[in-house]
Amino acid sequence: MLSTASTGFGLTALAGLMQAEASPVVHRSRRFAPKARSVIFCHMSGGVSHLDSFDPKPLLEKYAGQPMPVEVKKTQFNNNGTVQPSHWKFSQRGQSGMPVSELFPHMATLADEICVIRSMTAKFSEHAQGNFFLHTGFPFLGYPSVGAWTSYGLGTESRDLPGYIVLQSGGAKPAHGDVGLFSNGFLPAQHQASIIQADEAEAVENIRPRQSNQLQRKQLDFIGAMDRRFAGTTQHDLHVEAAISNYELAWRMQSAVPDLCDISGETEATRKLYGMDGPDSPRTAYARQCLLARRLVEKGVRFVELSCLPQKLGGKQAANPWDQHGEIKIGHANMAHQVDQPITALIKDLKSRGLLDSTLVVWAGEFGRTPFAQGTDGRDHNPYGFTIWMAGGGLKRGHIYGGTDEFGYHAIENACTIYDMWATVLHQMGIDHEQLTYRFSGRDLRLTDVHGNVLRDVIA
Repeated sequence: MLSTASTGFGLTALAGLMQAEASPVVHRSRRFAPKARSVIFCHMSGGVSHLDSFDPKPLLEKYAGQPMPVEVKKTQFNNNGTVQPSHWKFSQRGQSGMPVSELFPHMATLADEICVIRSMTAKFSEHAQGNFFLHTGFPFLGYPSVGAWTSYGLGTESRDLPGYIVLQSGGAKPAHGDVGLFSNGFLPAQHQASIIQADEAEAVENIRPRQSNQLQRKQLDFIGAMDRRFAGTTQHDLHVEAAISNYELAWRMQSAVPDLCDISGETEATRKLYGMDGPDSPRTAYARQCLLARRLVEKGVRFVELSCLPQKLGGKQAANPWDQHGEIKIGHANMAHQVDQPITALIKDLKSRGLLDSTLVVWAGEFGRTPFAQGTDGRDHNPYGFTIWMAGGGLKRGHIYGGTDEFGYHAIENACTIYDMWATVLHQMGIDHEQLTYRFSGRDLRLTDVHGNVLRDVIA
C-alpha cells in the first residue's frame, strides 16, 4: 500500500500508477511510494548570478576592483575584469536565517520553505549546450527532455491535458536550443511538450474548433478505426499508438485548454497575490504563467515548465533574459522584478491549497555567473559552482546544501551535478532514475545517462 501524506493524494497516486501500468507508452520502471506527483520547473534562462541572490561572499568586497587572486579559467568571451562584489545587500531571513539578497524581496519570505543548493555544477558554459544539458542530460539535439521522461515514467493523471506542458506569455521565446529543449526525442510522441501561450486568445493554435463537435467526432471515429487497424499490422508499435492517442487528446483539449486559461473565476485576492493587476506587463505576463501552473497541477499534469520574458532594458538577450554580460545591476533588477512576486505567490498559493507537499518546484538556470566582472559591469558564465533551489515535494525546508569557495567561483562542499538534481526529482516522484530507460540505437538510454546520485541530504 502506498504511504502518502493524505488519503486523497494516496488515491490519486494509486490511480496514476494503475494508469501507467495500463498504458502501452508508459515505462514500467521500478516505482516506490512517491512524495510528489507533479513538477513545476521555473527555468531561469540565461543564468542568474548566485553571488547577487543566494550565495553571499563578503571576500568580494575586500578584493573589489582588484584582479582575481586565484587562477581564472577561460570564459565565454574572455573579457575578464576585476573582482565584482554583489550589487545587493544580503540579510538573514526567516527562522532558518537563510541569507537572501535584496534582489529577491518576495522570495526572501520563502526562506523557511525552500531548499537551496549552493554547489550545483554544469559541464557547459555556452547557452544552447547548457540548456540542452539542463533539460535532457546531453548537450545537443535529439534527446528527450526531463518533462518527457517524467511523462513517460508516470503517465498523466489528467485525461484532457498532456502530461508535459510548457507555458509562455508576453512574447517569451524558447531559450537557445529552441523547441528541441522540450522534445520527446526518441520516446513515443505523446510525451513531447505542448506549448501553451498563456495570454493569447488561442492558447494553442487551432484549439478552437472550426467544425461542429458532431462532425469532428465522426471524422475522429473514422480515422481512429483506420489507425487501430493499421496499428494491428505493426504489432501495436509504441509510436503508432502514441500518434493515435494524440488525436484523441487533441479532441479533448479543445474544451480543456480554454477552460484552463480562463482565469475570470479567480478571486481578487489571488490576482493581487500573484501581481496580475499591476501596470508592469512583463511581471503580469509571467504571473499568468505561475497561476496557470497551479491550475495545471490541480488538474493532474505531471510536468509544467515556465518561460521567462525578454526585458527591453538591461536584458538584451531575448532567448536568455538573465544573461547580462553588461549592466548586470539593471538587467538582473528587471528580471527579478518580473519573476520574484509571481513565483513567491505560486509557492504560497500551492501551500495554502495543500498542494505544495505533492508538488516539487524547481528554480534553476543553466549556469551561474563569475565573481569577477566581464568588462566593467557585467558577469560572464560560470558553470563551476552556482545556486538552484527546490521547494515542496518532500524536501527539507529552510535548508542550505553545499557551498562554493570564498569567492563563489567553484563548488567545494558537496559538489553536485544536474544529473543529481534530476535523479532527486525523479526519486521524489517515485521513480528509480537508473531504471527509467529506453532502448535506442542498441543502448538503454536514460535522463541521467550513466551518472546521477539522489541527494539524500536534501530529503526531509
